[in-house]
Amino acid sequence: MEKFMDFKEYLAKISRYEQALSLIYWDLETYAPENSVNYRSEVLGELSERHYNLFVSDTIAEYLDYFSQENIFNSFCEQDKALIKVTKKEFEKIKKIPVKLVRKLAQTTTKANHAWKKAKECDNFNLFQPYLEEILVLNKEKADILGYENNRYDALLDLYEPNLKTTEISKINEYLKDNLTPFLNKLLEDGEKPQDDFYKQNFDFNKQKQLSLEALKFMNFDFNSGRLDISVHPFTTKIGPRDVRITTKYSPLDLRYSLFSTIHECGHALYELNIPEAFFETPLDEGASMAIHESQSRFWENFIGRSFPFWNFFSPILKAILNSFEGLSIESLYKGVNIVERSLLRTEADEVTYNFHIMLRYEIEEALINDRITTKELPLIWNDKMKEYLGIVPPNDSLGVLQDVHWSNGSFGYFPSYMLGNLYAAQFNSKLKQDVPDYSLELEKGNATSILTWLKENIHQYGKMYEPQELIYKVTGETLNPKYFVDYITNKYTEIYNI
Repeated sequence: MEKFMDFKEYLAKISRYEQALSLIYWDLETYAPENSVNYRSEVLGELSERHYNLFVSDTIAEYLDYFSQENIFNSFCEQDKALIKVTKKEFEKIKKIPVKLVRKLAQTTTKANHAWKKAKECDNFNLFQPYLEEILVLNKEKADILGYENNRYDALLDLYEPNLKTTEISKINEYLKDNLTPFLNKLLEDGEKPQDDFYKQNFDFNKQKQLSLEALKFMNFDFNSGRLDISVHPFTTKIGPRDVRITTKYSPLDLRYSLFSTIHECGHALYELNIPEAFFETPLDEGASMAIHESQSRFWENFIGRSFPFWNFFSPILKAILNSFEGLSIESLYKGVNIVERSLLRTEADEVTYNFHIMLRYEIEEALINDRITTKELPLIWNDKMKEYLGIVPPNDSLGVLQDVHWSNGSFGYFPSYMLGNLYAAQFNSKLKQDVPDYSLELEKGNATSILTWLKENIHQYGKMYEPQELIYKVTGETLNPKYFVDYITNKYTEIYNI
């Protein structure tokens, strides 16, 4: 139908503005000179406004009204129906937000991100707090405009995980607390902690990069459709079709940081790179939700990257690049990447404690958005919650309240995606084992093809066609069930810690 092709071309035009914005944001995080920030914020504001106006135009409204007519809608295939539904939902949501607010958010977050980097470097939350306060005000305004029933935070949560409510997150948190807190205490009190000092050396950055590149090769990352760079906080950005950028950070203190950051980000990249070409430059050309996205990164990082079969394959590569690991057994190297401890940093947290880091961020965000606490109180509240959940207190702001980039980007509502991603990953992993029972044997040989093929066929190929709960049910035959994650954790670490 010619009218539908015109509709898709109009969506492609909108997408090209998104691609330009993504490229600028990526540049700001990687190579942009410091003095460009203020001027670049104006460019981002201008482009964001133009993108907004295109998406909420009468043209889009007319297309959607026409294609939503029952007799016309029913004539489309499942994929095209999904495109109409997803576009309509995004249109109705974005239409509510005034263009002035869109522009203000783009300008403010650009400056805030720069201020956050400075504050983190100087270990001074006060340098960032005024910008955070402004971002918070803008996010509360956005939430009120989008609308909610019982909790203002629900409006922001829905942007990342559609239809999920704060009450459901709180229930999941309680389940995980009840089941993982006693297990964590038992591990640390009665378990045999493996050695890991061999990972804590000052390794050459070029060799760390070489190791990261080997991990990307193993994962079948397409270097003709992406690249690896360095940033303050590792992230992945899809610029557009066949262009996905990964960043990592090389640590002078711990080899594991860059390696697992790279594997994590590549999980995101593989998802984006394997969405079908038919979806390019449309609203279907992205993951089902941020939590489903995080399930892919957390799956590769933990269920694969921290598995024994992977280290059976990867150990010789590690030893060839870094000869200080010669003489260490596969078991030692494997156990050394599965240390459980009460750590300060979320990005360095192990599988057992990681969700506790998310819980405290979620509780802080929800309280901020609902005006129960203020930004000025954050360092103290952060430290109190770290003491409550993990039994440790950060010695400074850089290792505490300033450690994450998300608030400077205005991403309130994002953090629960990481926890949900862990749970989705465990459930997907259980189904993968049923469908491909010998994948561990292939993994030992350095062959990840069967794993990637399963992910493509069951998750990647659908892009944003399905809502997250629809997708998890389609793949596993169940709705989200945190028991899979708890079982995975308890079985794995009971064996490693010999309890």
